[in-house]
Amino acid sequence: MSATDVMVYIVDDDAEVREALAWLLRSRRLPSQGFDSARAFEQALDAAPPESPACILLDVRMPGTSGLALFDRLLERGIASAWPVIFLTGHASVATAVEAVKRGAFDFCEKPFSDNALVDRIERALAVSRQRVAQLGAQRALRARLDELTEREREVLQRVASGRPNKLIADELGISVRTVEVHRARVFEKMDVKSAAELAQLLQQL
Repeated sequence: MSATDVMVYIVDDDAEVREALAWLLRSRRLPSQGFDSARAFEQALDAAPPESPACILLDVRMPGTSGLALFDRLLERGIASAWPVIFLTGHASVATAVEAVKRGAFDFCEKPFSDNALVDRIERALAVSRQRVAQLGAQRALRARLDELTEREREVLQRVASGRPNKLIADELGISVRTVEVHRARVFEKMDVKSAAELAQLLQQL
């Protein structure tokens, strides 16, 4: 995997931990950015929401907003689905980290951690992020195409995708079959599909 299009975010109040992790990642040609608090990371997120693959190394216990509280916010914003979260935890917080994994965190790593094991987890998380970011990008593009449809074209789209024939669609909408054919052709053109089955498959992505 090329590291040029990925990022590892380190959220930990311990400067030594952040520096050690940044050094480890540099040695594996993985770029990183460090944040000393949940607040600092959220401010950065507000300025640059997820658009490229990344993962988050998140300390469970931090002053102020804890790692768990930040994780809850990331879940609410949908960020944790695009950027997998790996919790960094001490022995006393392992049970808490396991519970977070059940709620959607990618994994956890107990301190002191094995460099190789941690990097392996990070690389797996980045591979997952690459897939998820691509899916989210495809969904955004699809929604943009849907937004270009007129209200009538949306009505025809829904019925075509469900497999209704033109005659039935015309009867349901109170328009002529010819008009349905015109709308159908425009829908296919705007959605860049060639069949009702392809249109239905496309809508399933949402």
